[in-house]
Amino acid sequence: MAETKKTIVRLGGSTLARFIQLVQRTSKRTYEPEDLLERLADVHPCVVACWHGQFMMVAGFRPENVKVAAMVAKHGDAELIGEAMRALDVELIRGAGAGTRRRDRGGASALRASLNALADDYSLVMTADIPPGPARVAGGGIIAIGRMSGRPIVPVAVASKHFASFDTWSRLTFNLPYSRLAFVAGDPIKVPADADADVLESKRLELETSLNAATIRAYELAGGDINRATPLEVLAAASPPAPGPVLNIYRAGTSLLRPAVPMLLNIRGRQGKEDAPRRGERLGFAGRPRPEGDVVWVHAASVGEMNAVMPLIERILSDNPRVQVLLTTGTTTSAEVAARRLPERAIHQYVPLDVPQYVARFLDHWKPTIAIFTESDIWPNLVLGTANRDIPLVLVNARMSPRSISRWRRFARVGRPLFSRFAAILTQNELIERAIKRLGAPHVITAGNLKIDSPPPHVDAAAEAALRASIGQRPVFLAASTHPGEDTIIAAAHSLMRADIEGLLTIIVPRHPERGTNLAASLGGLGLKTQLRSRSADVLPETEIYIADTIGELGTFYAISDVALVGGSLVKHGGQNPIEAIRLDACVLTGPYTYNFKDAYRSLIRDGGAVEVRSSDDIARHVTRLHADRQAAAAMRSSAQRSLDSMKGALDKTLGAIQPFLEKQRV
Repeated sequence: MAETKKTIVRLGGSTLARFIQLVQRTSKRTYEPEDLLERLADVHPCVVACWHGQFMMVAGFRPENVKVAAMVAKHGDAELIGEAMRALDVELIRGAGAGTRRRDRGGASALRASLNALADDYSLVMTADIPPGPARVAGGGIIAIGRMSGRPIVPVAVASKHFASFDTWSRLTFNLPYSRLAFVAGDPIKVPADADADVLESKRLELETSLNAATIRAYELAGGDINRATPLEVLAAASPPAPGPVLNIYRAGTSLLRPAVPMLLNIRGRQGKEDAPRRGERLGFAGRPRPEGDVVWVHAASVGEMNAVMPLIERILSDNPRVQVLLTTGTTTSAEVAARRLPERAIHQYVPLDVPQYVARFLDHWKPTIAIFTESDIWPNLVLGTANRDIPLVLVNARMSPRSISRWRRFARVGRPLFSRFAAILTQNELIERAIKRLGAPHVITAGNLKIDSPPPHVDAAAEAALRASIGQRPVFLAASTHPGEDTIIAAAHSLMRADIEGLLTIIVPRHPERGTNLAASLGGLGLKTQLRSRSADVLPETEIYIADTIGELGTFYAISDVALVGGSLVKHGGQNPIEAIRLDACVLTGPYTYNFKDAYRSLIRDGGAVEVRSSDDIARHVTRLHADRQAAAAMRSSAQRSLDSMKGALDKTLGAIQPFLEKQRV
C-alpha cells in the first residue's frame, strides 16, 4: 500500500512538473524589471520570498547555472509539490515553521538546512506566510533566515491571465497554459545581523508590503483578476461581502416564520423561559422611552456574559457623562440580575428575536450610537440590520470553542459577511484572533478575558450569615454550575468522602435551577439525604446534599465554601467560569473539559492555583486533602490569585478600542 502511494505521488509530481513547463513554454512572459533574472543572479545566493498559494510558477525566476533549494512542508499534501520540485531540479528542504500550531513541523531542522544551503551557494525559495494563516502576513522565520545567513531577501510574485483558484486559506492559484505570465520582483531586503526586535519587525513589515505590491503589479501586467487570487478573508476585510445564499435563505425564513413566534413564546413562557409582561420586547417593541443623547447598546446573551461586561458598562458611563447605556439580554435570569446591578443611566431590555421586522423595529426606536456584542452571541439579522444603518459594531471578549472554530471554518462563506462588518473585535486569545481574522474581520486584537478583570460576584451578607449559622462547623464542598451528567459523579464523590470528612455537606448549584426538583429526586434515589433551597433556606442537620435551585446566589455559596468544583468541565460543555470562585477564596477543582476558559485554566493549573480531576475518586482525594491540609489550601488560594492578577488588563484594552468610536460619534 505504501509503495503504491509513493508511486502515485511520484507520477503526480512528474506530471505537475511537466504541466508547469507547459505553462512556461506556451505563455508570453513579461519581467519587471526587464533585467530581473540578471539582478537575481547578482544577489545569488538569496532568499526568494513569495506568498503561499502563489508559488506554482516561481521556478521561472531561476537564472541560468544557479542552484536552487525550496522549503517544502512535511505533511502529505506537500509530497506532490516536493516530487514536482525534484523533477524541476530543485533541491528540497523538508519542514516548515510551526506558525500557530503547537506541534513540531520540522522548523528547527529546516532552519539549519536552509542556512547550510545558502552557505553552499543555493538560493532558497520559501513562502513568507505560514499555514494555517493568516494569509498575506509575513512570518518571522524568513526574516530570521535573512538575519542569520546575511543574505538578501527578494520578494517575488508571478501571475497569469488565465488561472484557476480555490478557496483554501491562502487562495491556492493554479496557472493555466496559453496565457500571459508576469514575473515581478521587489528590491532586495537586507536584515542586519545585530537587528533588535524593533528592526526585525520593521523588516517583516517591509517584506509584507513589498510582496503585496509585487503581487498587485504582477496581476496588472498579466491582465489577470487579482480578486480571484486573493484570500477571501483578505477581500472581506477590505470590503464586507454581500450575504450569500445561505444567509439570504435564513433571513427570508425567519421572516416567513414570524406568524409562529407568538406560539413559540407561549411555549417558552410556560417553561419559565420568557417574561410574559415584557414579551413585546422580544418582538422589538420598546418597553421604555429612548433617553436623550448617545445610546451605547451592549448585548450579552445571559448572566455570565452580562457579568463580564458590567465593569465595561460602568467604565463607559464614568468616562462619558453624556452617554446612556442600553443593555440587552435574552434570559429571564439575566433580567433579574440586571435589575439589581445596573448603574444609573443604564437600562435593560430583552433582545428582540432574530427576525428582520423585529430587529428593524428595535433599531428604529433605540437608534444606538454604537453596538457592542459580547463573546459569541452572533445573530445574523441583528448584525446585518445594525451594520446596514452604519452603526459601528464591536465584538468584545470574543470566544470560540474548538468546535465553533471548525464549524465557522467550514461555513466561512456564511461567517465572512457577518464578521467583516464588525469595526473592531477584541478576543480572549490569539487562537480566536486568528480564527476570526480568517473570517474577514478587518481589525482584530487579543485583549484577554474580561471576566478576569470583573469584580467578585455579589454576596448577600444576610443570606451568608444565615447559611453559616445553619451549617455551623460542618465542612462544605461546593459543586458550582453543574450540568447533566456531572451530579452523579459528585454524589459518588460525596459518598467516598463522608467516611473521612465528618459531617460533610455537599452543596450543588445546578447551572439551570429548574433542574433542582428532578436532581433532588434522582440523588435521593441513591440513598442520599437531599434538600432544595427553594423549599427551605436553612440547612437541616441531616442534609447531605443541599441543592441551591435559586437565582443569583452563586457568589454567596462560593463565600461559604473552602473547596469548589467548577462545573461544565466533567462533561463536554467546556467549563464554567473559575474566576468567580477564586476571587471569593475557594480552592478550585475542574474537570478536563475547560476550553471555554482555556487560557485561565492553563495558567491556573500551571501555577498550582487549580487542580484537574477526572473522576469521583479524584474529587474525593483532592477535597479530602485540602480539608485536612489547611496550609496546602492557603498556598493554592494564593497561587490562584497571583495567576489571575498576571492575566489582568482586558478591560483597559477593550475600553481603549471602544472609546475612539464614542468620540468619533460626538464630532
